[in-house]
Amino acid sequence: MERLEKVNSFQEFVQIFSQFGNEMVEFAHLTGDRQNDLKDEKKKAKMAAARAVLEKCTMMLLTASKTCLRHPNCESAHKNKEGVFDRMKVALDKVIEIVTDCKPNGETDISSITVFTGIKEFKINIETLRENRYFQSKESLSATLEAILERTEDFTDSASTSHEHRERILELSTQARMELQQLTSVWIQAQNQKTKSIAEELELSTLKISHSLNELKKELHSTATQLAADLLKYHADHVVLKALKLTGVEGNLEGLAEYACKLSEQKEQLVESCRLLRHVSGTEPLEITCIHAEETFQVTGQQIISAAETLTLHPSSKIAKENLDVFCEAWESQISDMSTLLREINDVFEGRRGEKYGYLSLPKPMKNNANLKSLKPDKSDSEEKARIAKLGLKLGLLTSDANCEIEKWENQENEIVRYGRNMSSMAYSLYLFTRGEGPLNTSQDLIHQLEVFAEEGLKLASSVQAFSKQLKDDDKLMLLLEINKLIPLCHQLQTITKTPLQNQVFLKVDKCITKTRSMMAILVQLLSLCFKLLKKFQMENNRWVSVTNKDSVDGKT
Repeated sequence: MERLEKVNSFQEFVQIFSQFGNEMVEFAHLTGDRQNDLKDEKKKAKMAAARAVLEKCTMMLLTASKTCLRHPNCESAHKNKEGVFDRMKVALDKVIEIVTDCKPNGETDISSITVFTGIKEFKINIETLRENRYFQSKESLSATLEAILERTEDFTDSASTSHEHRERILELSTQARMELQQLTSVWIQAQNQKTKSIAEELELSTLKISHSLNELKKELHSTATQLAADLLKYHADHVVLKALKLTGVEGNLEGLAEYACKLSEQKEQLVESCRLLRHVSGTEPLEITCIHAEETFQVTGQQIISAAETLTLHPSSKIAKENLDVFCEAWESQISDMSTLLREINDVFEGRRGEKYGYLSLPKPMKNNANLKSLKPDKSDSEEKARIAKLGLKLGLLTSDANCEIEKWENQENEIVRYGRNMSSMAYSLYLFTRGEGPLNTSQDLIHQLEVFAEEGLKLASSVQAFSKQLKDDDKLMLLLEINKLIPLCHQLQTITKTPLQNQVFLKVDKCITKTRSMMAILVQLLSLCFKLLKKFQMENNRWVSVTNKDSVDGKT
């Protein structure tokens, strides 16, 4: 990497970058194996984030370096390239830190404790008082609560927080302080008087402060997630990025200044939103994902501006335009990842998701990167891979939706649930394949998985059809309409998998994932509809049994 930083000619760059690319592939394999061996979930998440940075920066490094070589006297081009190198060095340091298990300069995690983590630890401490009334001092408890409430200032000090949310957070903070004072008073009495009434009062005080802290958690979660959802909706069309690209090819310096300022504002909003989401993330892997997102927006925002400035100064430069496109794609990708992150944080908070499904927004290892990857730096190939990755992300989101529907069912051994779970699991493997990871290592593995997926789809359709026979005509029709959408897609997928490759791997994978995504969308609808109709069927049956029993009793009377 040091040699790449100092390169001065295209010929030298091509030679060194080729070697560097091979080394990065090998490095990805080694760190992937190391990540799989790690037992600590936080370290795993940190490793995944660092590896994701290195993977994305490798492509950025290619276009940024080429732009710098094409325009050697352009300050913004050099700034852009230096930004990529700096981020890669930080990511490499993180990998070394994890592998060697040592923190630089005695770094500790105390200052980085989130509000949710602080509340969780505080509640454990006050629960312990029931068993051991001399567990810790009242000063210690008070200091712990104040540290938690100090962190809520990230919410109350934010200009993006609504007046209502701010007032409610401050109100709940005051309430928590008052209830801790009450708890402390009762606790001191309990140390001297071991009566039943004092014990009950201590229990009540503990429950009260726990309730207040739970209400505070709800308010903070609502504040953070509402802000993130609003930002994602507002910036979904990427108007500022499109404007920067246009001002670049037009050589419009005034337009560049205007839209660079707007992107900087957008960046600060997203960075702050990630910081607030981290406080309410609820799990260490999601905390790491929030930090990764925050850093990515912070760095990529600056790099887009420097890349746009280079293009504006050299509006006819193809490589400068391509370079700006690469950084804009990274920004759009992070916006998409943030949307997934928000869904996962909501799922964890509402108890709809556990560790068993993993976290889709968490950067994953790329140990099978050769699945869809050609080492040639061909732009059309890059576009195809970007499309596959986008399709894969949508597929991943649908598996999350399907899992949420499956978890609603009381009988997890129901045939419809079983086939639905199998399809969701296989779709998730396909999603992992689009990211160059997971159990599917080759195109043949993928084809076989798709064949089984289509068969499971047909089995599901058969089970749903059998269930529909128990329903009234209107309800039966609703199910049959969905089945009639699913069955043709299953047959179409089977046909595609049997079609010879003929050197069109990307095209075939694209078609297969598109069909799979459509099938998963129908699966989500079917699971939801079947669940509602089953509940309705059971209620009507129970009502009929109840009426029959009443008539029977009346007859006997």
